[in-house]
Amino acid sequence: MCAAALEEFCGSAFWNASYLDKEDPDLPVCLEQTVLVWIPLGFLWLCAPRHLMFLCRRTGVKHMSKLYLCKQLVVCLLFLTAIGGLAVTVGEDFGPNNETTVKNYAVYYTNPVLYAITWILLLLCQEGVRRRERAIDSTSLFLFWLLLVLCDIFPFQTLLRGALGLGKVEDVPHFSLFYISFGLEVIALILSAVADISQEDKELVKKNPEAGATFLSRITFNWFNSMVIKGYRQPLVQEDMWEINEAESTAYISRRFETHMKFELGKARVRFQKMLKNKVLEKVMREEASQNGFSNSLGKGVSRDVLVMEEKGANKDEKKKKKGKKEEDSYPNSWLIATIYKSFKWILFQSAFLKLLQDLLAFVSPQLLKLMISFTQDKSSYAWEGYLYAVLLLLVALLQSLFLQQYFQKCFLLGMKVRTAIMAAVYKKALVMSNDNRKESTVGETVNLMSADAQRFNDVTNFIHLLWSCPLQIVISIVFLWLELGPSVLAGLAVMVLMVPINGLLATKARKLQVENMKFKDKRLKIMNEMLNGIKILKLFAWEPSFQAQIEGIRGEELNVMKKFAYLTSVSTFVFTSAPAVVSLATFAVFVSVSSDNILTAEKAFTSISLFNILRFPLAMLPMLIASLVQTSVSKKRLEKFLGGDDLESDIVKHDPSFDTAVSIRDGSFAWEKDSDPLLKNVSVDIKPGRLVAVVGAVGSGKSSLMSALLGEMHCTKGFINIQGSLAFVPQQAWIQNATLKDNILFGSPCEDKRFKEVIEACALGPDLKLLAAGELTEIGEKGINLSGGQKQRVSLARAAYSQADIYLLDDPLSAVDSHVGKHIFDKVIGPNGVLKNKTRILVTHGISFLPYVDEVVVLVDGKVSEVGSYKSLRASKGAFSEFLDTYAKEQNSQSNSKEDGCQVTEDIEVMLDEEDTQPDFPPEDAVSFTLKRENSIRRSLRSSSVRLRKNSTLKISENSGETKKGQRLIEKETMETGQVKFSVYLQYLRAMGWGYSIWVFLMYFIQNIAFIGQNLWLSDWTNDSVEYYNKTYPSSLRDTRVGVFGALGLAQGLFVFLGTLLLANASVNASKILHSELLDNILRVPMLFFDTTPIGRVVNRFAKDIFTIDEAIPQSFRSWLLCLLGVLGTLFVICLATPFFTIIIIPLAVIYYFVQRFYVATSRQLRRLDSVSRSPIYSHFGETVSGLSVIRAYNHQERFLKQNYITIDENLKNVYPWIVSNRWLAIRLEFLGNLVVFFAALFAVISRNSIDSGLVGLSISYALNVTQTLNWLVRMTSELETNIVAVERVSEYSEIENEAKWVSQRRPPESWPDAGRLQFIDYKVRYRPELDLVLKGITCDIDSAEKIGIVGRTGAGKSSLTNCLFRIIEAAEGRILIDDIDIATIGLHDLRNRITIIPQDPILFSGTLRLNLDPFDKFSDEEIWRVLELSHLKNYVAGLQEGLQHEVAEAGENLSVGQRQLLCLARALLRKSRILILDEATAAVDLETDNLIQNTIRKEFSHCTVLTIAHRLHSIMDSSRVMVLDAGKIVEFDSPSNLQKKRGHFYAMAKDAGITEETATSL
Repeated sequence: MCAAALEEFCGSAFWNASYLDKEDPDLPVCLEQTVLVWIPLGFLWLCAPRHLMFLCRRTGVKHMSKLYLCKQLVVCLLFLTAIGGLAVTVGEDFGPNNETTVKNYAVYYTNPVLYAITWILLLLCQEGVRRRERAIDSTSLFLFWLLLVLCDIFPFQTLLRGALGLGKVEDVPHFSLFYISFGLEVIALILSAVADISQEDKELVKKNPEAGATFLSRITFNWFNSMVIKGYRQPLVQEDMWEINEAESTAYISRRFETHMKFELGKARVRFQKMLKNKVLEKVMREEASQNGFSNSLGKGVSRDVLVMEEKGANKDEKKKKKGKKEEDSYPNSWLIATIYKSFKWILFQSAFLKLLQDLLAFVSPQLLKLMISFTQDKSSYAWEGYLYAVLLLLVALLQSLFLQQYFQKCFLLGMKVRTAIMAAVYKKALVMSNDNRKESTVGETVNLMSADAQRFNDVTNFIHLLWSCPLQIVISIVFLWLELGPSVLAGLAVMVLMVPINGLLATKARKLQVENMKFKDKRLKIMNEMLNGIKILKLFAWEPSFQAQIEGIRGEELNVMKKFAYLTSVSTFVFTSAPAVVSLATFAVFVSVSSDNILTAEKAFTSISLFNILRFPLAMLPMLIASLVQTSVSKKRLEKFLGGDDLESDIVKHDPSFDTAVSIRDGSFAWEKDSDPLLKNVSVDIKPGRLVAVVGAVGSGKSSLMSALLGEMHCTKGFINIQGSLAFVPQQAWIQNATLKDNILFGSPCEDKRFKEVIEACALGPDLKLLAAGELTEIGEKGINLSGGQKQRVSLARAAYSQADIYLLDDPLSAVDSHVGKHIFDKVIGPNGVLKNKTRILVTHGISFLPYVDEVVVLVDGKVSEVGSYKSLRASKGAFSEFLDTYAKEQNSQSNSKEDGCQVTEDIEVMLDEEDTQPDFPPEDAVSFTLKRENSIRRSLRSSSVRLRKNSTLKISENSGETKKGQRLIEKETMETGQVKFSVYLQYLRAMGWGYSIWVFLMYFIQNIAFIGQNLWLSDWTNDSVEYYNKTYPSSLRDTRVGVFGALGLAQGLFVFLGTLLLANASVNASKILHSELLDNILRVPMLFFDTTPIGRVVNRFAKDIFTIDEAIPQSFRSWLLCLLGVLGTLFVICLATPFFTIIIIPLAVIYYFVQRFYVATSRQLRRLDSVSRSPIYSHFGETVSGLSVIRAYNHQERFLKQNYITIDENLKNVYPWIVSNRWLAIRLEFLGNLVVFFAALFAVISRNSIDSGLVGLSISYALNVTQTLNWLVRMTSELETNIVAVERVSEYSEIENEAKWVSQRRPPESWPDAGRLQFIDYKVRYRPELDLVLKGITCDIDSAEKIGIVGRTGAGKSSLTNCLFRIIEAAEGRILIDDIDIATIGLHDLRNRITIIPQDPILFSGTLRLNLDPFDKFSDEEIWRVLELSHLKNYVAGLQEGLQHEVAEAGENLSVGQRQLLCLARALLRKSRILILDEATAAVDLETDNLIQNTIRKEFSHCTVLTIAHRLHSIMDSSRVMVLDAGKIVEFDSPSNLQKKRGHFYAMAKDAGITEETATSL
């Protein structure tokens, strides 16, 4: 019906099959004039309304670009052609010279009119595009032009062929008009593909090329080319990264997420409240019921006790249940997923649509393959059909690639956005979190929410669509397979389904092994960490071998587990490799044996194999996806609990201006947690503006809590607080940011030089700035690691003083500083004449000396205010205050004797580590703080070759090494490798694996690949039987042979992969073992200097991250790479075998492939590195924020920190986003290459169809269809292998550091050496590093046997250098040291270090048993150990422990007091019984009691030894035989103490400072 109407409309046949049934087919003219015209026009009409909308909006006037004018001009010309066409038709029909009676058909009128209307519409659309914000081009208009040109190609060739056939043009006007308009259309198509960037957007496009990318460039990711080229030419750095789009920026994502989260969380809270109400109701009901039951049972005379018992039991159960329940549902839940969905639903829908299209297209290829095979079999079919199929295969593959890459791009973008949203939300939450919540999660856990849990969401959202796509793919494949092979598909399917539980079983087993492996890893790293922290002790005591053995032991167990794991992997690889073979075997075997009519044809076989290949992916992915969903649900719970927690109540502190006080607390009670008892009870305090108020009280009386209450950090149970004005807060433990010293003090305020200098002076930071290499611009490490405790406290105070707040809350800021520094600060900052004299100051203090100068004293006792008043009045009233004074005065007197240290004349400020400072924040031997304790003469200098650039193995010296002020950077920058990995690194790894292994592995995989190809060739031969035995009975013996050989080859593949993987597993474990042993062996032998200039973290990283990579990542990526490479080579081989023509194409394809791969790898590798480098600041900034929360809230700087967080995350996104795009950039180029392989394989099959059998065609094309994936994988694997192999390089870098002298040399001292203990220094000079100045400048002295020598001197005089030289921690520059006439430089280090003993300044212990800490080599008997414990006053303590000597010491000895640790070190020394003892006196770690114990024991037990004491307190050395006074590396005085006193020189001055006169000296 329809066709007839159309035929009338255009006056010729609409459709006739005969048109196509000939050598040169064509479409009917009528079809070309109707359908092919309507398709593009219809498309435009559908898209037009969206463009026309922009015409209605008023926008700022944008200027018209040349390009825009050209586009409009072309459309105008087209409009003219349409009018021209109409005019010609009208002229022909109604013109004056119209003789013919036959009029033109209706189509000649309607088409020009249609076109004319369309062109007018198009003019408007293009104007609409111009008015759109930041429009570069229009996708819909580009597609319209493309469709139009494609549809017009058919009439183009029809007209041309007609004219050529006739030898003349019949209808000249229409003919010429058509070709003119076709030319214009092509021009318009080209114009619409060019970007139209306005002047205003030029800058934007420079910063972010994506903003100026046209449709074509967007779908092929061409806009990314410039980044790739740049990355190829030189390693990318952070500055090369582009700006991110507004829609991807953290601030934008966070805003959207927050709005949805508020709504969803609100709903969830309502639900949660309802649930709680219901529970309470239920409970009440239950209680009532039980009450009734209770009274009834009493009536029946049941004994009372039984009931009570029952009640108790029931209560217990209830409690247990409650606890379980509480874990589950004590927070509003199930709102996070909804929030994520609502925030990002558009991307979700778009990506889902793309995925659906791609999935459907995937099934078109096997159908085309089937047509292709039947085409080659049927020799009567026309050649054009073959070419059509080849082109269609290319088209389908191209579309599939485009859709797939856009889908991946959208999904990865979604993942990135989700991660960003969660990170930002967690950070924001942390800033407003209430204290109850803070108690529930440690800083580490919250950082984990940000890193691990957010990352999990990121990974899951990448693949979320597979949840519906996998089942869809499975169903469609089964339907198609059923159509091919009928019910015998079920056999293959059954095998596939059986594989799933096997895989699951293997996975659970593997997970168990992984957990076990992690245990060993943690254990090994813990010891490693401790060992590196205490490396100095290990060297001084020559204990390295013991620790090496410990670590090697654990490593051995770890490697065993790894081996098991590797064997398991090889089993699962075996299953996975033989799966496709087994599946196809089962299917085909069943198919041919069901009935003798079933003959396997090439179409059936290869179509099925293509479909099975499609099926493999979803079946493998589903279990993985489900496992990761389970993990994510755990993360979801954790995030919901954290983000759904309560915020800090903002209304605890009121700001009512009607009060005349600065701070008022009226009858306030405050608790830390909502339901706990208040800590501060009924507190009432009024503080007038400008007063200085001291808060005193015993430990635990609530002074710090009072501060927290004023800051609004505590729950107010009754009463209120009113504060007028802004706050500044100095916490008890100073909080320092990882920034420059200046930034720490400015804290976000603008810098005013005069004020800054005043504050620095007042806070006594001047001398410190002189000591810090770069002054105020010195970078301070995390947690203020390179400042002493006193300096941190002063910086914290300076921050407050600079902030110009109205009210200052000072929580005991003077406790960490020295007494005279404290006095200076009180006078200059806090006191009545200080910088803050007109401000309100509330000072918590223990220092009694300051109390007389304050305006008012508040005395706290057990959380209540007991007295308030001035110092005098309180002193007179004899209340709690005077008691407090008396107790403290006693303590202070007893301390002051010990505090006045004799070793400094100048103010103590100049000492880097303030004397009584033992900061609990970091282990005392932390590399960095240690470096700073080192004599000042070690000036930090940047190593000139700080950055090793890897390009043709030349070293480039970094240019800026001169620019950085010496010492501004504490530590050399870590070498970040750049450029291509040297080939020698790969060889090194293969060498570690063992050459024999390597060759066998390659052989096994190679044979497997041959078996794979053989199996498929056999199949193609088998399918040719169908042609031979056409209409004959198929002999069953032949059938059995076919099936048998097919199966055998399939199993052979699995077997060889299995063997190869097993061998590889053994080889890689071997390599891991060798590389780790070399690294450990060398690290223990490098000189101390290395540890002083390298952060421990960096060394640990080699043992953690890099060894992990060598253990797990490298073997895996090596295996995958090998399989991929062989797979690609096999594919090309088969295609060349089938169509020898193909060899011509291989070379250009290989060249293109190589270039794409090299460009990509260079860029991607560097982006990965930048990503990990820019990720750590996010977490460290977060960790810092959480630990400094109270300070940030007190200063009210939450907004600033939020913004800072956004910036930090954005910096990271700038690297993540290009990395995502770089993968798509690569994938789309490789897939195009793969598509070309498919196209040429098909094309050559068509060309040589007469000489080729259909089985081979099927084989070569089905192989080619698979090659795209493999090509993609090969590049990924190459790049991954390159990235991972860097670990081998980094490990070997540390395995080749120069060592210190040999542990044991040829020349060994006699067993009894040193028997006298005589020491001689002969003109001894030493420097720390070749390029630095001398530290000891020619020391000459003789020390006799059993002398007791005291060594004193200022900081930096060279006291500790002297001990370091005795142990050869640093080697002599000139001169010698003789011990009992043997030059110590001639014997092995262990021989030397085992025979002399040191009691170090910092008592370092290792985790392990007490026994291990005293005697790691098990040399001594238990009796001897108990004896030394008795001598060192630890016997009672140790005997009282449950395990005695086997008592476990915690990391760094944390479960022992500092005094006990010091006594253990003494016990170590007693156990060694050597003739020379060096005592590096502990500064302030020890209380006086312990100190006396140690001194007495040393006097008694070491009376026959030579003892050198490095003294910080002069008291302890007043009884030595001689005292050596060092100054600037020279001996200035060396005589007995009494003689030195008389000389009135250096020593006398020091003694006088310490309050030791000659009289006291004699009394001592």
